[in-house]
Amino acid sequence: MSARCISVERMLLSTLGLHGACLRRDAVAALGEYRVRIALESGELISAFGGVVMEPGRTADPLTVVSSAVLAAGDDAVVAGATAAHLHGCSAVDPLPVHLMVPYGHWLRSGAGLVVHNGRSVERDREIVQGVPVLGLERVVTDMLCRDRPQDALAVADQALARIDASHRDGFRSRIRQRLDERPDPRGTRFARHLLGLATGRAESPAESWLLWVIVDLGFPIPEVNWSIRGVDGREIYRVDLAWPALRIAVEYNGYSAHAERTADDEARVRDLRKRGWIVLVVEADDLRSPARVELELHAAFVSRGWDLRQRSVGTTRRRRHRDSRAS
Repeated sequence: MSARCISVERMLLSTLGLHGACLRRDAVAALGEYRVRIALESGELISAFGGVVMEPGRTADPLTVVSSAVLAAGDDAVVAGATAAHLHGCSAVDPLPVHLMVPYGHWLRSGAGLVVHNGRSVERDREIVQGVPVLGLERVVTDMLCRDRPQDALAVADQALARIDASHRDGFRSRIRQRLDERPDPRGTRFARHLLGLATGRAESPAESWLLWVIVDLGFPIPEVNWSIRGVDGREIYRVDLAWPALRIAVEYNGYSAHAERTADDEARVRDLRKRGWIVLVVEADDLRSPARVELELHAAFVSRGWDLRQRSVGTTRRRRHRDSRAS
C-alpha cells in the first residue's frame, strides 16, 4: 500500500473517529471494504475492540485505547474508575485496562483489556472530557473509595483534592460523603468514609499517599501530611512528608526519580532534623512493597517517645473493610 493511501486513510480515521480510532463500518463506508481489509492485513490498521480499527502506532496511547473501547461499547457506555480518573488528570493509577460503566442489562462484558461495571444514574454524572464520555470526578472518587485498592483510592482522592483550591476542599469532601450516603449499593461505604478522612490533598506524589496508607494500615496513629517545621522566628525551615509533631517523629519518602540527584542534600536535611530533636525515618520505594523495616523502626520510634503500642493491631483497616463488605 502506498504512503499516499496510508496518509489518506489515517486522515479519514482522524476525521471519522476519535483520537485515532474508528468504527470499522465507518471506515468501510468511507474507504471501501477492500481498502480496509488490505490495510488490516498489511498492519497499517489494526483491529482493537470489536468492530473498531485504529492506527498501530497509537496502541500505547491510553486516550486512543479508551476511545476504541468507547466506540465499541456504544452510546450507553461511559468511562469510569481509574480510567476516568486519568482523563480528569488524576494519574495515580494506571488507566488500563479500560474501565467502562454501562446500564444494567447491557450486552457488554469484561474481557481482555476491558473491565465493565454496571450502574444506575449514569446520565446525572456524565461529562465529556477530550471528546470522550466520562463519569464526573466526584462520582469517580466515590466509586473508587468503595471498590478499589485502598492505597489507589486514597491516592486518587488526594490528587482530586489537590486540584481544588484549599478553601473548597471541605465542600468536595461533603459532596463525596453525601454521595456515599445516597449510594444504592452500600457495600464498602463505611470504609470509604474512613479513606476519605485520610485524604488531604497535600500529598505531593501518589507514593506519599501510598505511604500514608501503609502506615495507617500498620495500626499507627494518623500523621500530619507535609508538615511545616518552623524556626523560632516563625519561618518555615523544612516541610516533612509525614509527621507526628507532638512526638517529633517524621517520615520522609525518597522516591527513585525525585531524589536521585539530591542525595547529599537529603542526608544533610535528615542530619539537621535529628540535631533539632526529631526522629526521622527515611522510607525508600522498596519499603512500600515490603514495609517490615518501616514497621519495626516506626514502632521503636513511638516506644522511645513513651507510647505504649503493644495493643497496636496490624491490618485493622483491612479487617474493617472485610467486615463492612460482608455486613452490607
